[in-house]
Amino acid sequence: MKSIEQTDEAVIRVTELSKRYGNFLAVDNISFTVRRGEIFAFLGPNGAGKTTTIKMLTTLLTPTDGKLLLNGYDPVREQDAVRRSFGIVFQDFSLDNELTARENMVFHAVLYSMPKNVREERIKMLLELVQLWDRKDEQVKKFSGGMKRRLEIARGLLHLPQIFFLDEPTLGLDPQTRNLLWNYIRELNEKEQITVFFTTHIMEEAERAAHTVAIIDHGKIIARGSPKDLAEQTGTTSLEEAFLALTGKDIRDEESESNGRMLGRMLRGRR
Repeated sequence: MKSIEQTDEAVIRVTELSKRYGNFLAVDNISFTVRRGEIFAFLGPNGAGKTTTIKMLTTLLTPTDGKLLLNGYDPVREQDAVRRSFGIVFQDFSLDNELTARENMVFHAVLYSMPKNVREERIKMLLELVQLWDRKDEQVKKFSGGMKRRLEIARGLLHLPQIFFLDEPTLGLDPQTRNLLWNYIRELNEKEQITVFFTTHIMEEAERAAHTVAIIDHGKIIARGSPKDLAEQTGTTSLEEAFLALTGKDIRDEESESNGRMLGRMLRGRR
């Protein structure tokens, strides 16, 4: 993976963060930082606390305990400023299928109060980047899953976010489309220094793309480092082997909440 120039500045800072549902502790006193310009992989088995953590970082859930800072803002007390700082692509599609690709982009731009001249230029640039400019006037319901995911990535980057969250962004996509999407993401990371925070169950993606990997299990961060560091720490030869050595081989239950629906509610709340 091509390295990029990073700073020591923490664009995400998590301190002793916990989330409890009744007697169940979904996230258990975790602390970590993500540097500006970093590609950060947050990995764990199903139900380990990954999505719950992302929801707290992106204002969709309120922490039970601990502190969060995202681009210098508190997701609990400064929600609007935090939301303007990030773009997000969840596992579930959250596009409006009855609108065209361009209309989905315009709607998002209006929600973020982007000036018309800026948004038009940005929409064209991003749709060209994800190779959808020639399909801009087609309804999204006619798009394949890969096309919808490419559009969601373009939409998430429209308002010039400092941080880009991707929760299982390539789930269900073919290898060619996955490779194309990661090319887009790496290019934007290198050109615009966007910090990327992603989860995936495809260990090869994390191994190829991530500068730093944090592994969470049963709500706790159990390891952190580069893919190479984690392999060396566990005496294995790949990130996938290191992941299994750290988390075991038992099958886990799926996290149950629908992220796409929660994103829709968040965006509607901005109207």
